Amino acid sequence: MKRVLLKLSGEALAGEKKTGFDEATCIQVAKQVKQLVDAGTEVGIVIGGGNFWRGRTSETIDRTKADQIGMLATIMNCIYVSEIFRYVGMDTEVLTPFTCGAFTTLFSKDAANACFKAGKVAFFAGGTGHPYFSTDTATVLRAIEIEADVILLAKAVDGVYDSDPKTNPNAKRYDVLPIQDVIDQKLAVVDLTASIMCMENKMPMYVFALQDENSIVKAISGDFNGTKVTV
Repeated sequence: MKRVLLKLSGEALAGEKKTGFDEATCIQVAKQVKQLVDAGTEVGIVIGGGNFWRGRTSETIDRTKADQIGMLATIMNCIYVSEIFRYVGMDTEVLTPFTCGAFTTLFSKDAANACFKAGKVAFFAGGTGHPYFSTDTATVLRAIEIEADVILLAKAVDGVYDSDPKTNPNAKRYDVLPIQDVIDQKLAVVDLTASIMCMENKMPMYVFALQDENSIVKAISGDFNGTKVTV
């Protein structure tokens, strides 16, 4: 694949601590992405903010402000993980939809393409820059904008199931699943807005467990273990 958009779960990056960062996990992710970059694949990354903030569950904070805090959480995540990427030998740039002083670069499609042309990994932080849109929606939006071949969804679960495998031991995992079925059955691979955007713009998704050994590399090398959401 020429260009991919990798969505990393903030909770998955936190490891067993469930909050903050697990450095060993982040280094393992970085080493896998370096294999892709060294093989010529251009990589963009979105990271959720759930390892720091779950504002939608708050009954006291205004939704707009809660979402803004979440945007800042994703920026912290991207700055940290981009530095881990640099540690293992990659060049990176963090792009945001709003100005963050000297911390980040203002996002545009041209700026993203310039990163890829320079051989950098582009981190897309700050969500869409607007409240009421999740990092799922930001992931799909950026993937469409940069014309990615596929979205790689690295989660804490190893694919898409017909029910919650944590509560139902008989839950069935799908190997291949049309995006229309995701929408019709409300399977919550990503939120509904993001699912519809994938359908309308024919953007496929590969869903897999981040903690599986070499899972990111395997996702695009043919040795995939997860769910392919087709369009």
